[in-house]
Amino acid sequence: MEADEAGQQVLAYGGDPPLATALLRCRPEDFQVVEELPFALSGEGEHVWLLLCKRNTNTVWLARQLARMAGVRPVDVGYAGLKDRHALTTQWFSVNLSGKKEPAWATALESVAVQVLKVIRHSRKLQRGALRGNRFLLTLRRFQGNREVVCDRLAQIKATGIPNYFGPQRFGRGGQNLAQAQRWFSGGKPPRERYLRGLLLSAARAFLFNRVLSERVQAANWQQPLPGEALILDGSHGFFVAESIDEALQARVRRFDCHPSGPLWGRGESLTKRMSRALEEEVLADYALWREGLEQAGLKQERRSLRLMVADLEWSFPATDSLQLHFRLPAGAYATTVLREVVRTQEAVGQSFLLDE
Repeated sequence: MEADEAGQQVLAYGGDPPLATALLRCRPEDFQVVEELPFALSGEGEHVWLLLCKRNTNTVWLARQLARMAGVRPVDVGYAGLKDRHALTTQWFSVNLSGKKEPAWATALESVAVQVLKVIRHSRKLQRGALRGNRFLLTLRRFQGNREVVCDRLAQIKATGIPNYFGPQRFGRGGQNLAQAQRWFSGGKPPRERYLRGLLLSAARAFLFNRVLSERVQAANWQQPLPGEALILDGSHGFFVAESIDEALQARVRRFDCHPSGPLWGRGESLTKRMSRALEEEVLADYALWREGLEQAGLKQERRSLRLMVADLEWSFPATDSLQLHFRLPAGAYATTVLREVVRTQEAVGQSFLLDE
């Protein structure tokens, strides 16, 4: 596993490696996230949906507090995904009350310093990944670098996107989630909690995807379809396999109608063919243990776009030593992946999706 001194993967950049430096997360308000749902809530049903604003609060911990307050099982509380702990996040949760008396949420959550922004009923539980996306407002402090170079890179990102890497949060501090996954796949006991098993499997899957994507970035073909490519339709999870590549298809990729993809490993035959399949098999040849571990865990083959389009990207320098970024990302994409293409950041507060949180 190739890694840097912090235990993270060494991944190729979509553009020139950044030279500017800055400090991230000097305070929670420097990293603001707002979830966006892809559907309207009905106002009726057994599930109470809560839009909560939390500061320096772990998603899983808060979900367990909601279950305790409502007198339900932790599994009866839903959320779309893990959010950054050291941040100011606005996030949806659902609680299946099933005839139970509804708590006075604002009063109950005041004790854990969480603000209730909205309460509404719906017929279904909030499922993992059920988001249109997230809006971000990031403030980088102690900025040092060439503003013109940074602005040029941001303009390029706005126009053509970036490599859609999984962020380091997925792997845990120092890559510990990957280390635990490797011990499991090597014959160790899996975690007893379903949540922790899922965390390790997601980390392993993301690791393999990043390896393929980094190889294609280095080969300068991550934005170009290869023969046999599984092309993901923009804004969806649907894809089609291109046996051959013609000018019409290349034009669709240039217009961002569809995007080349990489593997989310699991059981079954590869979803790609020809040159695309051969490339992925070559890159992942040394990771048989990881592939077999994911297959034995029951995951199925899926695809993820190699290219990430950064919507509504705006930037400013509110002070001589600070850079502020506004943008929107689809569900499953990482703000830290955007940042790594622009500036070398140092975390003021260590943050990751850790097993001990």
